[in-house]
Amino acid sequence: MSASMFNRRHLLGAAGAAFGMAALPAAAQPLRHNMSSFVRQDWRDHFETLGVATIVCDTTSRALHFWSGNGAEYRIYPTSVPKTDELTKRGYTRIVRKKVGPSWTPTPSQLQRFPDWKPVPPGPDNPLGTHAMYLSWPAYIIHGTHDTRKIGRASSDGCIGLYNEKIAELFALAPVGTQVRVI
Repeated sequence: MSASMFNRRHLLGAAGAAFGMAALPAAAQPLRHNMSSFVRQDWRDHFETLGVATIVCDTTSRALHFWSGNGAEYRIYPTSVPKTDELTKRGYTRIVRKKVGPSWTPTPSQLQRFPDWKPVPPGPDNPLGTHAMYLSWPAYIIHGTHDTRKIGRASSDGCIGLYNEKIAELFALAPVGTQVRVI
């Protein structure tokens, strides 16, 4: 069988499967976990006021929700989240410091698991990407990543990661003092 024949058959089969899937009732269609499955959050479900700004990091849908202090801006960003529940800290915190071009140092628990890990200066090999927003919880950061494969996945040792262009955008919007909830 020729390659072009295989490709046509494959495409026709895929089109038929897609058409058949569209004909199924919504409850019978498979559950998909991707960026289009974000669940819109309402800041009032998490905070009494917007404060200077508000962030909700939803580890289930792997999305970060941002509201400006006056409520005029609402943004949603795809994120990476911690690999396991043991690495996930949930609750209330706030942004206490921000840094463009952060350096990265392994935490004590990371050094126990990976004794050969060394600090990484700012640059393309840095796991914190181009910008970092440090939370009041020690060693917990909202940051960028150069490894775009991590976004949308449980892939971090505890932090919340965003695409570098998205963390730069959020960095400009979220002042120090922004209240944060991780759910």
